[in-house]
Amino acid sequence: MRQRELEIASEIAQAFLTAMRPLEVYRLALARVTPLVDASFSSVFLRDRADPSLLKLVCAQNWPQSSARFLSQLRIRVGRGPTGRAVAENRPVEVQDVFADPALREWWDPARELGFTSLISLPLAMDGEVSGALSFYFVDAHTFEDHERTLLSLVTRQLAATVERAHLIEKLQTANAELSRQKEELEYRVREAELAKRLKTEFLANISHELRTPLTSILGYTFLLDAGHVGELTTEQQTAVRKIDRAATVLLRLINDLLDLSQLTLGRTALAEQEEEAVALVRRAADIVGPPPGGVEFRVECPEGAIPLRVDGEKVAKVLENLLSNAFKFTAKGEVVVTVRRLGTPEHGAPAVEWAVRDTGIGIRPEDQQAIFDEFRQVDGSSTRLYGGTGLGLALSRRLADLLGGEIRVSSEPAVGSTFTFRVPLRA
Repeated sequence: MRQRELEIASEIAQAFLTAMRPLEVYRLALARVTPLVDASFSSVFLRDRADPSLLKLVCAQNWPQSSARFLSQLRIRVGRGPTGRAVAENRPVEVQDVFADPALREWWDPARELGFTSLISLPLAMDGEVSGALSFYFVDAHTFEDHERTLLSLVTRQLAATVERAHLIEKLQTANAELSRQKEELEYRVREAELAKRLKTEFLANISHELRTPLTSILGYTFLLDAGHVGELTTEQQTAVRKIDRAATVLLRLINDLLDLSQLTLGRTALAEQEEEAVALVRRAADIVGPPPGGVEFRVECPEGAIPLRVDGEKVAKVLENLLSNAFKFTAKGEVVVTVRRLGTPEHGAPAVEWAVRDTGIGIRPEDQQAIFDEFRQVDGSSTRLYGGTGLGLALSRRLADLLGGEIRVSSEPAVGSTFTFRVPLRA
């Protein structure tokens, strides 16, 4: 019998290695084990998911053809008959001769129809619970010996272990398929979001361009009116024209920022490098911004004197203009100081130029210091209402700094002030 045990263990091991789904395991095991134990046919019953008190036939080997068409409807109640008792009591149930046991009278007709006299049912325990039974049927009356019980118990245990593994593989495959589906859905949504973002950016670029053209005409006509080219204006008319001019100028600046930001996002912005001087770029930006508010002192410090460099001066001046504008806007009293210096040497890092714009304004909380670089973002709604602005300046400045190969950093303390540091590589 040791040889037979080894043969059966080998067959189950083969099923363990080759079968990937529970039904494949059942079919392989029954097909190879049934003839080894000299059974006429065999079956696997599992609890019905719709009603766990019933057992449903899920696999059969050599089942009589006369009853094969009824297999899908075949149910056994847990606790009824040898198979039901094996599940209910979690132990092997043997029947040496079904026709010799009056307690099994209700099984005599099925036994005659199917052609068996003896059977043994063994519980299938998986995941700590009895989920079904493995049954072997014999044509003649049969007395089960200890070695046969050991052999069939070994079959049942190995089959249960193999099925557990197959269930795990099936669950893993299902989980992988779900992950793949979710990944595809996520990639689709990312593509949709990127397309929507690009369409929005292109719309902003187009609408900004279309708005800028008539606004430029408005500014041209206000200049002609203010200069008296179409006749003398009264004092009240001049005041009104200049208000129109200031409002149109602010609107044009906003439109230009929107257009610049959209062009940067779309990758349509090119650099035009030329010889510049670092301090002169600050002066150029300060002239565009205009004088600081009353009670605020503005000065430029350059310990090293002139610092020549090769850079796109227009874009550097735009960044400095935005930084100065913010510093003036959020500083009610005190000072705004721009420090210009050369950094690095061939021995100590790549040379760079640094502009540090320091103010004594309201400051920024640490948790808000990265958010201020988002588009259309200020630290809170009250800042927008109190100080005005759209939140485009710093977002545009960081994009321009990246394009120039540089960076912008901020250090700040609420109620003390802020320092924005803008660096670009020094290419003299």
